[in-house]
Amino acid sequence: MITYPSINRNAKIGVTAPSSGVPSELHHLLNQSALRLTERGYNVSFGDTAWTQEKVRAASAEVRAAEFMKMMNDDSIEMIIPPWGGELLLEILEFIDFDKMNCKWVLGYSDTSALLLSITLTTGIATAHGTNFIDLRGEYWDNTTAMWEKVLTAKQGEIITQTSSEKYQEKWNHEQATPCVFHLTEDTEWKTISNKSEKIHGRLLGGCIDIIHHLPGTAFGDVTAFQETYLGNEPILWYFENCELTTTGLRRSLIQMKLAGWFEQCSGIMFGRSAADTAVNGYGAEAVYKELSEELRIPVIYDIDCGHKPPQMTLINGAYAEVEVEEGKGTVKQYFK
Repeated sequence: MITYPSINRNAKIGVTAPSSGVPSELHHLLNQSALRLTERGYNVSFGDTAWTQEKVRAASAEVRAAEFMKMMNDDSIEMIIPPWGGELLLEILEFIDFDKMNCKWVLGYSDTSALLLSITLTTGIATAHGTNFIDLRGEYWDNTTAMWEKVLTAKQGEIITQTSSEKYQEKWNHEQATPCVFHLTEDTEWKTISNKSEKIHGRLLGGCIDIIHHLPGTAFGDVTAFQETYLGNEPILWYFENCELTTTGLRRSLIQMKLAGWFEQCSGIMFGRSAADTAVNGYGAEAVYKELSEELRIPVIYDIDCGHKPPQMTLINGAYAEVEVEEGKGTVKQYFK
C-alpha cells in the first residue's frame, strides 16, 4: 500500500540541494522564494547546500545525502523542496538510508526526479513531481503551478483533480521574469498518438527520462518488486519529460526501460512538452511515441503539463490516476489510496 504524506498550511519547508545548489550571484532567487512562502504562512529552513555550488555540485555526494537525510528525519520539517535540479543527483543514492526515512513530501523535478522515483520505488512513500523552490518566487503563481498546495495538503483517501493549463512557456527568459516567473504565451494542447480522445488509468510513476533511465538494473529501480510489494500488481501509468536527449537518445532510453521490464504492466505513457524534440535525420519525437505505442499496444499522450516547458501539474508517484484527453484538453484525477 502506498503511504501519502501531508502538510499543513503553515508547514515548515526544508530547502536542501541533493544535486545543484545556487551560486552566490543568484542567492536573491532563494530569498525571493522564501519571502513569498513566508507571506503565505509557511516557514522556510535552508540547509547549507542550498547556498553553495562548485562546478556541477552543491557539495560532495556524502554531504548532500547527509543534509537531505537530516531534513527527512527532522520532525519539525514537513516537506522538502530542492532549489532546482542539476546534473549529478545519482551520486547521492548510495548514501541515502531508505530504511530510516520519515514519511514527508519531497517536491521537485528535473534531476530531483531520480530521488523522487527512488524513494517511492524503495519505500512505497509517495513523492511529488512538480515545481521547484526557485519557481515559487513570483508575485503570484499561475493556476497550474499553484495546485501543488492543494495536492500536498490532501489526506489519504482524498481525490484531487487537475486540468491542463491554458498556456505554456516556449522559452526561458531569466533576465525578464514576469509576475508569475513564467512567460505563458503559447496555447496548451494535449495530444494523443491515436488522434482520438483517450482515457487511461493506473498508478503514476515517472520523471525526467534523462536521469531516471539510469535506474533500471540498480537497487533503486526495481519496478517489478515495487508492483508486487505496494501495488498488488496494478498497472502503471508512466509519465516522462525529456530535458536534453535527442530523439534517438530518447528512443534508446525507452528501449532500455522496456528491456528492464519497466513496461510489462503498463496501461499507458504520457510525455511532457520538450525543447529537445529536434528530429534526427527526419526521425522526430512523434515517431518515437508512435513506435512505442505500437510495440506496447498502449495509448500514448504527449505535450502534457510536465517538465522544462512550464507550467506543470503536481503528479504524485504512487497515486492511482485517471487521465482523460479530449479535444486538446487534459484532466488528471489522482486518488490517494
